[in-house]
Amino acid sequence: MEAVSVSLAQERVKGKNTVKAVKDSVVKAVDEPTFIKVIGTDFKNGIIEVKVLSRLLKNAPEFARGFIGIAFRINDSNTKYESIYVRPTNARAEDQVRRNHTIQYYAYPDYKFDRLRKEAPERYESYTDMTLNQWITMRIEVKDTQAKLFINKHQQPSLVVNDLKHGAAHSGAIGLWVDIGTEGYFTDLKIIKQD
Repeated sequence: MEAVSVSLAQERVKGKNTVKAVKDSVVKAVDEPTFIKVIGTDFKNGIIEVKVLSRLLKNAPEFARGFIGIAFRINDSNTKYESIYVRPTNARAEDQVRRNHTIQYYAYPDYKFDRLRKEAPERYESYTDMTLNQWITMRIEVKDTQAKLFINKHQQPSLVVNDLKHGAAHSGAIGLWVDIGTEGYFTDLKIIKQD
């Protein structure tokens, strides 16, 4: 595993051995390559499943949401990848618009959340119930230009992206991703490659 603009530690949390990631405070921009890169995972199509748990850091800014997720098809220089992440605090907000922004897809470097939200509102974000400090199973099924995110034991996807921005031919590593204000924990990573 390689820490990319995050701190990396191993901790036992709620009875599970985990990998912990916290974004480097010098990285001020959001939706950046801030992940633990899983070395040797050349992934194009298939299934990525991992249990995630996020907590807010004591010094987390007001806009922190417990950002945690998966980056995939990461190139060797960490300058191009796709990602799906969750914002657990949004899921139980009283504001319905915030609830609608619980799940997010983005593609680095050109298609961060703010551009996608402006140019294609609602297309790359969704809602499903979750909360901080609770294990959430994320399962992403990737096939060419499509990715589906399944949360916990749901039979139907919580988010469907039909136009992955880097195209069907792109492949690369998998990363355990966090953003600002988040103490992120990951366990039970499973990767199934498919043609």
